[in-house]
Amino acid sequence: MTKPYLIGLTGGIACGKSTVLAMLAALGARSIDADRATHRVQQPGTPTYQQIVAAFGPAILSSPGGPIDRRKLGALVFGDPQLLRRLEQIVHPAVRAEINAFLDAVGKAGGYSTRLRPIERPVAVIDAIKLLESGWAKQCDQVWVVTCPEDQQLDRLMHTRGMSEADARQRIAAQAPQASRLAQATVVIDNSGSQAHTRAQVEAAWQNVLSAIHSQ
Repeated sequence: MTKPYLIGLTGGIACGKSTVLAMLAALGARSIDADRATHRVQQPGTPTYQQIVAAFGPAILSSPGGPIDRRKLGALVFGDPQLLRRLEQIVHPAVRAEINAFLDAVGKAGGYSTRLRPIERPVAVIDAIKLLESGWAKQCDQVWVVTCPEDQQLDRLMHTRGMSEADARQRIAAQAPQASRLAQATVVIDNSGSQAHTRAQVEAAWQNVLSAIHSQ
């Protein structure tokens, strides 16, 4: 099994991590979205789902025994740091297990070819808004941070996710300051402009990844 070259991708909410992740996938990286993994481990019937309902009560469900209503749960925990920590203590171990299984699968698959050139060592990307807080960054070969101004974050949350301004500001305030992410960044992707501008940055950084792999 080949250990993947690991990129940790992070950034504030609505900064555009998903856009950068899609660009990396198109270049040949294998990726896992920690937020989607979080959705999977919270599905009805899973141990994580049962622990969340036991901790926060059935009022967070969309219907009796049904899926967790993420808006209700978010409204509860994002205004209370103690409750947010409690939720993370339930969810993070299950998500970590999903990510480890993904990395094992990528390692077993080994190298592959992209439209640019063969890659002897597979590249894996973990997209996680709490990459640094969860400790994943220490295991990464590179940490990529996607940024944009706060007014763009607010606009995207309000117009693409239908949040009120108060809810959007609460979500942003509940996250780590952008400066703390930038302090640990290997690569910074400015996603405040056009997609072409973002893609140019991603492709340049990707070439550096390939060079690092081929020099090993």
